[in-house]
Amino acid sequence: MSEAGTSKNPKEAAKAAAKADKANKRREVNTGTAVALGEHAREAGYVPRFKKRYSETIKPALMEKFGYKNAMQVPKLNKVVLNIGAGEAASDGKKIQQALNDLTAIAGQKAVATRAKKAIASFKIREGLPIGAKVTLRGDQMYEFVDRLITTALPRVRDFRGISGKSFDGRGNYAMGLKEHIVFVEIDYDKTETVWGMDIVFNTTAKTDAEAKALLEGFQLPFTN
Repeated sequence: MSEAGTSKNPKEAAKAAAKADKANKRREVNTGTAVALGEHAREAGYVPRFKKRYSETIKPALMEKFGYKNAMQVPKLNKVVLNIGAGEAASDGKKIQQALNDLTAIAGQKAVATRAKKAIASFKIREGLPIGAKVTLRGDQMYEFVDRLITTALPRVRDFRGISGKSFDGRGNYAMGLKEHIVFVEIDYDKTETVWGMDIVFNTTAKTDAEAKALLEGFQLPFTN
């Protein structure tokens, strides 16, 4: 007679093990750096602390400051776009792959290659050639990234004195740049062959730059002006 609790047959057990192994592999990139692909989100009841901060602190403060009559009017983060330009390595597929791997590790979400829209002979760039890496973050992963950027990465920038408060586009969006992507703890400096510059764009639902700046200040983004 079979033992109690042995409800799975060998085929089902093997299938479950293969599924678990596949899930584990998704959390790594070729550099060997672990990628947090929604690990916390799978925990029951988990809410990113910056998402909680927005709901409990930032949103009420913005309603009071700008006199919104409806909570739906309060601006919020819509998405965050990360981009690494690697045009100088366009002819080297290995370096483009490194840029993709590094951005995947930083974002916790698979990055995609950006390609040249037109040929530039002087730079030896052909139309359609991979020239960088890009990823768009939304939801919980967006809040997790903003948390890591502000509390961990920016303080590691050499001689950091804050970021410009003037880089808004007039429609409530803000862009900033980092000279070295290695300020993120997900990147192992000893295994990094190339140090990339990085652009970060905050897309918000704000109607004005003043509202967008107040929103980002609520997340404690360290503006200098």
